[in-house]
Amino acid sequence: MSESGKNPEERHSELVAEINRHNHAYYVDAAPTISDQEYDLLYRNLLKLEQQHPDLITSDSPTQVVGEGSWSRMQGSWSQIQGSWEQLNTRIGPALTYFASVPHAAPMLSLDNTYSKEEVEEFTKRVAKLLLGKPHSFVVEPKVDGVAVSLRYEGGRLVLGATRGDGKQGDDVTQNLRTIRRLPLTLAPVDGASLPEVLEVRGEVYFPSAGFAEMNRKRVEAGEAPFANPRNAAAGSLKQLDPKLVAQRPLAIVLYGPGEMKGVDCATQEEWFALLPRFGLPTPSWHRPCADTAAVLAAIEELDALRKTFPYETDGAVVKLNEWPLRAQLGLTSKAPRWAMAYKYSAERARTKLNDVTFQVGRTGTITPVAEMEPVFVSGSTVRRATLHNLDDLERKGVRKGDFVYVEKAGEVIPAVVGVDLEARTGAEEPVVAPALCPSCQAPLTREGIFLRCTNTARCPEQVKQRLLHYAQRSAMDIENLGDAAAEQLIQKGLVRDPVDLYGLALEPVMALDRMAEKSARNLLDGIAASKERPLGKFLFALGIIHVGATSGNDLAAHFGSLEALMNASLEEIESVPQIGGVMAKSLRDYFDNPENRALLQRYLDAGLRFTVPQKATEGPLFGKTFVLTGTLSAPREAFAERIRAAGGKIAGSVSKKTDYLLAGEGGGQKAKDAKKHEVPVLDEAAFERLVRGEEPFLPAGTFQLEG
Repeated sequence: MSESGKNPEERHSELVAEINRHNHAYYVDAAPTISDQEYDLLYRNLLKLEQQHPDLITSDSPTQVVGEGSWSRMQGSWSQIQGSWEQLNTRIGPALTYFASVPHAAPMLSLDNTYSKEEVEEFTKRVAKLLLGKPHSFVVEPKVDGVAVSLRYEGGRLVLGATRGDGKQGDDVTQNLRTIRRLPLTLAPVDGASLPEVLEVRGEVYFPSAGFAEMNRKRVEAGEAPFANPRNAAAGSLKQLDPKLVAQRPLAIVLYGPGEMKGVDCATQEEWFALLPRFGLPTPSWHRPCADTAAVLAAIEELDALRKTFPYETDGAVVKLNEWPLRAQLGLTSKAPRWAMAYKYSAERARTKLNDVTFQVGRTGTITPVAEMEPVFVSGSTVRRATLHNLDDLERKGVRKGDFVYVEKAGEVIPAVVGVDLEARTGAEEPVVAPALCPSCQAPLTREGIFLRCTNTARCPEQVKQRLLHYAQRSAMDIENLGDAAAEQLIQKGLVRDPVDLYGLALEPVMALDRMAEKSARNLLDGIAASKERPLGKFLFALGIIHVGATSGNDLAAHFGSLEALMNASLEEIESVPQIGGVMAKSLRDYFDNPENRALLQRYLDAGLRFTVPQKATEGPLFGKTFVLTGTLSAPREAFAERIRAAGGKIAGSVSKKTDYLLAGEGGGQKAKDAKKHEVPVLDEAAFERLVRGEEPFLPAGTFQLEG
């Protein structure tokens, strides 16, 4: 293409458009339209132009994708990149210091799963029953074993990429996702597709099987430890703060699910899979539309025979209702959509030798037996240890030291000893004897039902460490840079005997720890200082009070509003909090009545901890509306209550004529009857989501049904 008469802006625009067209043909259509040499020339011209005019660089330029360009097509190395490292950093962005947490516009849901084809049949029959005879079909897709992410395009440009996180919010990993070659930074519609205002699409980042093997070979050659499995490698790569490192790993992505959308004309999963490639977005190479249950089961069998040939690992099949309007009608259960299910193929089983059974100590003093085995490869990773849960499990299986045992991964994730090869016994095997003393502190153990327990709560080093790690975890006080090794050293050196001691640490003693330079020590202390301001619910969970979990901590914080109010509440007042039963209420009251615990809480306050509580909104799409919640929802009720309050709404405990809406999950009971009596509109979660977005909550007449 001649440059005669073209100003730099025009030339840049033309080069970007032309190279992006060739990228689509090469990476998406697998049908190159020019030679590598011709592509290289175009790319170098663009790179040279941007070196001369840095102000021309745009987010949709091919130079903004590390791994794109001539070196990726020629499988070259970083040394082939034209331009300095300074320019490279400009193109892909500098290394981050942390990942920002971002909310999902629409929740990223998990799926119910089963290993039984009978349950798949029950699922399809249940869907048909709930749809009251409406015509419907299904789609079967591979269950990709990768890292779930959400991508958001606005005006055709990639503006955000985030991990699943807790389903409501995840980490902003946009910079790292930009390094994936087949992921377009700008959508280029073809075949008449219209560019949507907003397109949010969900999928999995994965390590291709071939790429994973090659990466491990290079790591071993470099003297580095190989990755355990492709999924861990993908997850570890996305957690890298420096995108240059991510770009050196052959990550790939496959997309399959919708999130928030504006300007997208799509009504079925089949239409969705036809639409995404028209934007250059990669989808599963295999999926099957199914008219009925028999077709679903046949597709599951077909997938099982093919799945080992895919470039990604898959451990199951996902069965989805094809028609999107019908999905909205079915809504959600407490954990997952009613319109989809994952069928898991039988877990891979491996045989290995059990060398020993050790016993580990938890934060509450519970002693758990652990099988120590000869390394064995099972379901994508090497396994050396597997839990035996408790003494009853150990005794029931009759495990002995020296046995050959069978190992599976529960859900192909958690290693478990599932049996003993009795025929392989030689008589030299040794019985496993439960310890009489704590493995950590040597205090006498007591047996409580099926559990052994160490009651040396205050001085048992392992209990102290586990409490410290529990306190620091993300769902509690979220202390950055406090891991297992640092926690163990802090305890061994006598610097910490309780989590509250963290707030008295000074720089020099922390720097004296092994492998703790000044920068690392300052990072740890900064993380501790940042934890001084956290939501009250997280602090209540972090304290490790028996029976108090993350959800109940939030419930208590929302109800009482302050630590002082909760500490002074009577047993009856605590029991009156929704979802807080008598057992938990007594545990809380016992904790706060203990003088040592009250003194400990005062130490936290003296250390400068301040607890945040949600602020009431004065406007929003739900402003002035009163809601009652009932039944089992996909998240804790308080999570929905927080969203309602944040959008300006109010929460009431019972239905009356003053109630505007009842948000109902499964098992609504009396409140659902009261809503009918008072003619109060009943929302399922899909209708609620529409209402929060400021839309009409109900679908057109005849398409919305409230189950039960």
